[in-house]
Amino acid sequence: MRLGTVLYLLGWFLIFLAGALCVPLVVDLWFQEGQGWVYLAAGAISAVCGILLVLLVYPERELSYREGFAVVVLAWGAAGVFGALPYTFTGSLGFIDAVFEAVSGFTTTGSTVFAHLEDLPRSLHFWRALTQWLGGMGIIILSLAVLPLLGIGGMQLYQAEMPGPTKDKLAPRIQDTARILWAVYLFFTVLEVILLLLGGMNLYEAVCHAFTTLATGGFSTRTASITAFNSLYIEIVITIFMFLAGINFSLHYHFLKGNFKAYWENEEFRFYVLVGFIAIAICFLFNLLTKNYTPWPNLRYTVFQVWSIMTTTGYVTADFDHWPPVCRLLFLILMVFGGMAGSTGGGVKQVRFLLFFKFIRLQFRKLIHPRAVEILRYQGKKVPSYVIEAILGYMALYLLVFLGASMLLTAQGLDLITAISAVSATLNNIGPGLAKVGPVQHFGWLPPFSKLVLTFCMLAGRLELYTVMILFVPAYWQDLRIPSFRSIRRRSN
Repeated sequence: MRLGTVLYLLGWFLIFLAGALCVPLVVDLWFQEGQGWVYLAAGAISAVCGILLVLLVYPERELSYREGFAVVVLAWGAAGVFGALPYTFTGSLGFIDAVFEAVSGFTTTGSTVFAHLEDLPRSLHFWRALTQWLGGMGIIILSLAVLPLLGIGGMQLYQAEMPGPTKDKLAPRIQDTARILWAVYLFFTVLEVILLLLGGMNLYEAVCHAFTTLATGGFSTRTASITAFNSLYIEIVITIFMFLAGINFSLHYHFLKGNFKAYWENEEFRFYVLVGFIAIAICFLFNLLTKNYTPWPNLRYTVFQVWSIMTTTGYVTADFDHWPPVCRLLFLILMVFGGMAGSTGGGVKQVRFLLFFKFIRLQFRKLIHPRAVEILRYQGKKVPSYVIEAILGYMALYLLVFLGASMLLTAQGLDLITAISAVSATLNNIGPGLAKVGPVQHFGWLPPFSKLVLTFCMLAGRLELYTVMILFVPAYWQDLRIPSFRSIRRRSN
């Protein structure tokens, strides 16, 4: 474990983040809000820290997986701390609230501590949206395109950061894979901006909502979220792109390259669609039975909210906290399911549940036919036993983190539904929960310690638990090589 290599890469990440921090300056100048110094100061602080690390720490040329985990966790943690500076410099939030908001942005969670979004400068709204857009595909993935210039390999970072149990490398070189994924991501973003403009949104709000839709983040420029626009067209466009953002981006790439069967040939995609339509049918039926809505508004709100929750976007067009209990429980389940592996969605991921259900079915068949040789298959191929072990291990760890965080919140005095839904909303990177953190509520009233717990949940959920939790294993830090004076780069030599 070479700390020098980790700090060197963290330095380059902070330099990249400094550039991102200066982007809202353009928005500030355009709207003449007079907050430009905020982004210049935040960018300067990030740049200075990054440059110091790059100049002082000399890296070794090989990057191990152990170091890759450390780089990813420290980078996302640094994004939360340095990304919080605009919130604190504008006086909008205290430090803990600012870190919560920044981490919620970069992890594409969408939980917010702001009660009235319309009071914020538009440049700060843009920064909120930009953090989600960058976090959607992964800030680390973006930086992989320049890692070869630094002479350090990037596959270890890709394995540590890319969401889901499988890593679909589209090109022989990891930096080419990163470019492909970001090209597809950018294509869909631009397309959504155009379609939202056709629906009557102004350019500023169209860009902000396209950023947060493709990232499945859910930060809106309006307190009432998408409800504020009262437009069926806008809801349809956003629903379509939420659905697309919840799909493995490698499937989008293959489809755009001419393989028009790429989606339906994928087992996880078919499972993803099936789960979504079953959830829509259940919510529609129970809302109809309880006479919450007439049929057409019922269908409109149900379709939007189901895809918003399952893709972990978190946009709102209806206060689903007043829907029948079975619908609210179903939403908690959908939060856990999340999007497909390789998508920008959070949650446990559809493919894990698909393989888990196949594993359960296999166990039943073994009980009925003890002598039969049963093989678990996915996409027509045998699934190795270590994959199933990894899935079962991940779900066990997920349950432990979920229960532990829920207990910490209830110990702070939160009621059970609020605590459980808050943990689910943050651990699965969704945004709104139920009860006091419901779709028309916010997280600003929570005690500081609860916000720190939920901030940890957001990071752990976004980085697939193991990447974060492994740092708490003592064996991980064995043979730690701390940079000494000998490893400091001397430019004079």
